[in-house]
Amino acid sequence: MDVRFINPFIAAVKNVFNTMVATQITVGKPYVINASQEPVADVSAVIGLSGDVVGCVVLSLPMQSAMNAASKFAGMDLTPDNPDFADALGELANMIAGQAKSNFTGFNVSISLPSVIIGREHVVSQSRAKPRLALPCESPLGTFHVEVVMVVNKPSAQQAPAAATV
Repeated sequence: MDVRFINPFIAAVKNVFNTMVATQITVGKPYVINASQEPVADVSAVIGLSGDVVGCVVLSLPMQSAMNAASKFAGMDLTPDNPDFADALGELANMIAGQAKSNFTGFNVSISLPSVIIGREHVVSQSRAKPRLALPCESPLGTFHVEVVMVVNKPSAQQAPAAATV
């Protein structure tokens, strides 16, 4: 994965949480996920990428972080049994992926509707696409990860995405 694609995701996750959840987050040093470091989550919102870039974006959260983020985003207490819980987290992932893809200058990229997985300590594994990159995030709402898996399908792509400040 071209590291120039990562800055748009770092900027997007910071911006989405700042503007939509009124929460400042700190993104730690990105790292390549291997089998011994796979982030384990209780809630994962998955967005697929297709077109010139193929892959996915996964917003992975422990349950408490997920409840805190969904509740703050919705402006009311949300628990996993509320139908708005999954919708709120799916929409946050959708906004992160959408903002990041808007900075992929010169690439035609589409994003899918979100899928939200709720289940104790699951792993969303993208076995075919490597490398998988994790952006560890810390906030007053709790810790979480944004995982990015991307393969460029446009062999003649000369332009890189616009750089974002971290």
